[in-house]
Amino acid sequence: MNNRMHQSVITWLLIVCGLIVTMVVFGGYVRLTRSGLSIVEWNVVDGVLPPIGEAAWQTTFAQYQQTPEFQKVNSAMTLAEYRRIFYIEYIHRLLARIAGLVVILPLVAFVVKGIIPWGRSAVYWLIALLFVFQGFLGWYMVSSGLVDSPSVSPYRLTIHLLMALLVLGLTFWVALDRVYPAALRRPARGAGWAMALLVLVGVQIAYGGLVAGMKAGHLSDTFPRMFGYLVPPGLFAVLQPWWANLVADPTAVHFIHRWFAFVVLSGALVLLGLVSRADAPREVRWGGLLLGLLVSVQVGLGLSVIWLHVPLTLALLHQLTAVLLFLNILFLLHRLRAGAVRVASAQPEPMSALHPQPGR
Repeated sequence: MNNRMHQSVITWLLIVCGLIVTMVVFGGYVRLTRSGLSIVEWNVVDGVLPPIGEAAWQTTFAQYQQTPEFQKVNSAMTLAEYRRIFYIEYIHRLLARIAGLVVILPLVAFVVKGIIPWGRSAVYWLIALLFVFQGFLGWYMVSSGLVDSPSVSPYRLTIHLLMALLVLGLTFWVALDRVYPAALRRPARGAGWAMALLVLVGVQIAYGGLVAGMKAGHLSDTFPRMFGYLVPPGLFAVLQPWWANLVADPTAVHFIHRWFAFVVLSGALVLLGLVSRADAPREVRWGGLLLGLLVSVQVGLGLSVIWLHVPLTLALLHQLTAVLLFLNILFLLHRLRAGAVRVASAQPEPMSALHPQPGR
């Protein structure tokens, strides 16, 4: 494979990553504006176009009026107000369709032209399949808010978020394999800690999804105290057995999310110390500095979101920074697993067994 073709695959993968990040943040905007339940059907083809004409809008609005959200929350909503939330969700779904096409069409072209050999294309088709599955999960999430409750299931929302991270992480890892082609060597110091930190961040993001789904962020706008206590009385005694509170009681979920952030911060500082040594490659040292910056900003944003009672802009920045932190740790893990040694080669060879070699 010539270098131009190799670069075209890298560019495609990074564009896909950018689209996933955009979708995650825009999904947060949809949720915070209560727009996600405005479209009550999942029409993959027909839904490409919004309602056209007054009669079509009246029909669509009448469908929304049958939902629990309209009946219990937005019963005074006018058609003009409905159009606003409709278009927010419509853009969200349109972006998802565009992202799917950006994944599928170039992949088919790369395989047909032999840029990605068919026999080595499994991981790329897996990415495409996960994109399709993510679309199904999105509707599965939305459908939970169209029956009895005027909001989606926090568990389905969290699964949808974690699946987005999985697809993002896999796509970014494959791109890194191409950007840094190298033979697998003994992992450098800190690789295990980077893996542990990645798990911690995944847990924290999952709790963020639960906080969002339960609207638990609105329970308390004080820190470090909640309701006047460092540890609210009976925190893990609301539900039985006690461990059910860890994922089902909004107060406990909020409490865990706000304090687990400092576990992530501590882990990030340890990893920063490990990768900041003088003999570490430049990209690893810069990645470590970025890690310190992102985790500090993220904690600051989290506290600001609490104190200011979940303002829209700060909440979206908090979500974006979480995704960037996830990517940053994944980058450090990739380089540390490779021993952070870059091997120059006329024909790029990927270091990871997680995806096939670039075609020649």
